[in-house]
Amino acid sequence: MAHNVPVPKKMPESGFYYHYKHDPVGEVNNYAYYIYGVGLHTEDDCRPQDQFMQVYRPLYEAYVYGLGKLFDLRPLHMFYEPAVVDGRSVRRFTKITDPAIIARLREIKAQMYPEE
Repeated sequence: MAHNVPVPKKMPESGFYYHYKHDPVGEVNNYAYYIYGVGLHTEDDCRPQDQFMQVYRPLYEAYVYGLGKLFDLRPLHMFYEPAVVDGRSVRRFTKITDPAIIARLREIKAQMYPEE
């Protein structure tokens, strides 16, 4: 088990986020996610860059729904790495701050994941 692991200096706040693939003229939940927080991989054989994992769920139809009550994981460093779109660097995830959008996404989240 991993011991004395330094906590990452940057961790995303829990909340609703859009992925860079979100289409602002599309559905409010396309490429929308709820980020729960960050988890720690506890085994010694984990690559150091993958030791911390972002824990999240998509808020749009995706392959994971057939898998049951699972969460998605992504290495934390990938959350902060920019994506390249049309030759320019963009943020991979952007926190949603609009209260009306958050309210709608909360409703969608409750419908999709009623166990929460």
